[in-house]
Amino acid sequence: MKSSMPDNKASKGHDYRDTLFLPKTDFPMRAGLPKQEPQWLEHWNDIGLYSLLREESKGRPAFTLHDGPPYANGHLHMGTAFNKILKDIIIRSRQMMGFDANYVPGWDCHGLPIEWKVEEAFAAKGRKKAQVPAAEFRTACRAYAKEWIDVQREEFKRLGIEGDWENPYRTMDYNSQATVVGEFLKFVEKGLVYSGSKPVMWSPVEQTALAEAEIEYHDHQSTMIWVRFPFIEGHAPEGLERASVVIWTTTPWTIPGNRAVCYGPSLSYGAYRVDTVRDDMEFAPWSRPGEILILGDELADDVKKAGLVAEWTRIADVPTDMLKGKKLKHPLRTHENGYMFDVPLLAGDHVTDEAGTGFVHTAPSHGQEDYFVWLEHGLPLEDIPHTVGPDGAYTDEAPGFVGEKVIITEGKKKGKDGNANRVVIAQLVAHDNLFARGLLNHSYPHSWRSKAPVIFRNTPQWFIRMGAKDEDGTLRHTALKAIDDTTFYPPQGRKRLQSMVESRPDWLVSRQRAWGNPIAIFIDKDRQPLVDSEVNGRIVAAIRERGVDAWFDTPAEEFLGDKYDAADYEKVTDILDVWFDSGSTHSFVLEQREDLKWPADVYLEGSDQHRGWFQASLLEGCGTRGRAPFDSLITHGFVLDAKGYKMSKSLGNTILPEELTKKYGADIIRIWVASSDYVDDIRIGDEIIGNAVDAYRKLRNTLRYVLSALDGYADEEAVDYDDMPELERYILHRLQQVNGAVQRGLEAYDFKSAWRALFEFASVDLSSVYFDIRKDALYCDGKDSMRRRSARTVMAILFDYLAKWLAPICPFTAEESFITRYPAKRDEKGSVHRLTFDEPPADWRNDELGFKWDQVRSVRRVVTGALEVARRDKLIGSSLEASPVVHIDNQMLYNAVKGVDMAELAITSGARVEAGEGPPTAFHLHEVPGVAVAVLEAPGQKCGRCWKVLEEVSETTALCQRCDEVVNS
Repeated sequence: MKSSMPDNKASKGHDYRDTLFLPKTDFPMRAGLPKQEPQWLEHWNDIGLYSLLREESKGRPAFTLHDGPPYANGHLHMGTAFNKILKDIIIRSRQMMGFDANYVPGWDCHGLPIEWKVEEAFAAKGRKKAQVPAAEFRTACRAYAKEWIDVQREEFKRLGIEGDWENPYRTMDYNSQATVVGEFLKFVEKGLVYSGSKPVMWSPVEQTALAEAEIEYHDHQSTMIWVRFPFIEGHAPEGLERASVVIWTTTPWTIPGNRAVCYGPSLSYGAYRVDTVRDDMEFAPWSRPGEILILGDELADDVKKAGLVAEWTRIADVPTDMLKGKKLKHPLRTHENGYMFDVPLLAGDHVTDEAGTGFVHTAPSHGQEDYFVWLEHGLPLEDIPHTVGPDGAYTDEAPGFVGEKVIITEGKKKGKDGNANRVVIAQLVAHDNLFARGLLNHSYPHSWRSKAPVIFRNTPQWFIRMGAKDEDGTLRHTALKAIDDTTFYPPQGRKRLQSMVESRPDWLVSRQRAWGNPIAIFIDKDRQPLVDSEVNGRIVAAIRERGVDAWFDTPAEEFLGDKYDAADYEKVTDILDVWFDSGSTHSFVLEQREDLKWPADVYLEGSDQHRGWFQASLLEGCGTRGRAPFDSLITHGFVLDAKGYKMSKSLGNTILPEELTKKYGADIIRIWVASSDYVDDIRIGDEIIGNAVDAYRKLRNTLRYVLSALDGYADEEAVDYDDMPELERYILHRLQQVNGAVQRGLEAYDFKSAWRALFEFASVDLSSVYFDIRKDALYCDGKDSMRRRSARTVMAILFDYLAKWLAPICPFTAEESFITRYPAKRDEKGSVHRLTFDEPPADWRNDELGFKWDQVRSVRRVVTGALEVARRDKLIGSSLEASPVVHIDNQMLYNAVKGVDMAELAITSGARVEAGEGPPTAFHLHEVPGVAVAVLEAPGQKCGRCWKVLEEVSETTALCQRCDEVVNS
């Protein structure tokens, strides 16, 4: 073939452009989302879209997604935006599936984040919290929360989140507060609430107890020490009178609280005599020649290395029955006679030989296992000391150390280690009982709010009893059964929540703060709660009328009435754990609103809420109603930066939703959400958002082309399905397949697969194939040609499905395209969001036709590939200058394309299909074997209207027969 087409191929003369049916639409190529989206929000507000949806949904099956309340504190971050968009996609899609899917947003208004900010505001005015009356402080907290609710509400709406923004729920509303207190009192009336003095995780910086859900783990450098515990006279194993038991701990400050040492009943122990110590150090080791140490055999070498021992000898076995009942001296025993008590050796199954010495230092006021092993051995609760106060400083129950702090709670070093470790170690050295010391970098619990380390501290608190998992009727047993009855997305969430509930301790529900719902109970002198439904009724009624101030400000006599003497009771002033607040939201949202239902169909939050809101809601519902307040749980991962790092101001990698909406628009963010695999952690960055922008541009161009092709379209133009060409019927077959994939994805909360099906259909099946093929017919066929009318009929159908599929994901663009297609709907308060998904006619599904055209498309790929090579090599300028020969050495493919106009499909002026392998120089595609294409020049002249090169083109008019008929009709 020649390298260029002859000059006589180019027709000259009349300009036939005005005879073409060129596409036209008001739907712009450039979206301008940052400016357009707020106008659509205003429009929806003007027409009352939310109210219209609620009115039209009456009588439909209800679908309820209960919103986990974010804190009313600060601007939205990407994690919150991601979460809310996922919820909105669910609500919008369920609404369009024919449900009454109402979304009621909510806010968590109590808790430390708000309290801290208010404290800072008062401090800036020169007033410490202690100087502010509690009622005034609570009023300031309420005002602060309200201010941020108003800010966050607008930020959520800007993301396109549809819901009852005028009537959200707030945990600080008087009715909410009263209902939460009433829910707590149900636990009291069931006998599940008790006061206990237990070691709980305590934040000295915040001076409050913390639940596990309020803890996060960070790397921390701790001082570790090995300490000798000599035997009490007469208690050492025979022949080992001078021996000491050695313990290891990473919390030296807990040594004043030591009351026992535990050994593992199944471990192997031996007595080791130090023969020599290392003499190559700049300081003398604390280990000393001749001393005898009892250690776990598996850990002896580690202890030897830590104690800088050069040589030692194992001189005896020490069976555990020789340890049973023995007593040790406290390592600070001679210190001002403050530690003269005996330290018992106790068997403990929690002792292992994985690390340490084989013996565990046991301070029951500073550790859960320590506490439980103490009580399991029948030792008295009153012997557990309170060695550390609320501010993290030693009390007078730690003689010799009073006032020294474990953690610094004020000033620039707030949250850093205090002086406690140093002074305790100094005294251990003075008492000749420090064997070794070192540093350990390890994961350590911190408060997720203050970011400061926490401690275990023995303090009176209020707990809800969990009970045994294998005892019918206990809270733990009921919760585990409810987990079995719950559907999880993804499925592995079940095992995670199950393990947490199985192992969690009793629910710590008290906090020592000012802003929150009160533990509104009276206790007698034995700290036993008063259980009286009449008293409880008066308490709840007062809070419902005046809020939580009613509990703190009302004299006890008004609640107790004539039945009780106020002098015999004390009013508890602790507040409830905020997780109990949020865990109770189902009671005043789902149950008290007529437009929602209990239980919810689904809760959706981040994976951390297995420990937080999911678990609190589960336990609250099971404790008061015998089941979970949800039927299914969806969890998503955390939003990270493009490199997989957590976003933080210090790293400078924070991306805010507000920045993205101003630059790109909310629909771009929503595409990022829908296209992400939310089961895992999700990344975001410039390149990732760029991918969403590219996808949006392709999708918008698809919509724009459909709208432009439908310019002037009327229903009278429609063609019946049976009269359509095969290509149109194939596209409707594909539409039905894609409709099923989209709806299955949405129903299964698999938004990524739904998005992929939608996007690939729009960008590949339609834009790259169908639209490309049908441009010639749409532009050049006669206005009433069956082929053109069929194409426009299918375009009209395609648009309606595309707009509806897109509506839950890109609500702004879907609405813009819908109003462009149906402009009269704007004045009629019409909206794509008021529509429901359609089910395509069953006869559109034609698997035989679908299979055939899938084969045709495979052959077409080889032809278009050959044409691209010919263009690259400048053998042709456009595909219309070519007339390829398609050689097919595959009977199935040959049968598929037989009778199909390959020139029409490949957008060439001619094409010929022949059976056989074809010449060696023909173009092949590896993935489509059996097809070879030779690109030849198209004979004839170029039509001045459709630009096809045909032999039938008239020398006079420069038109082909088809174009001549259209022009002269």
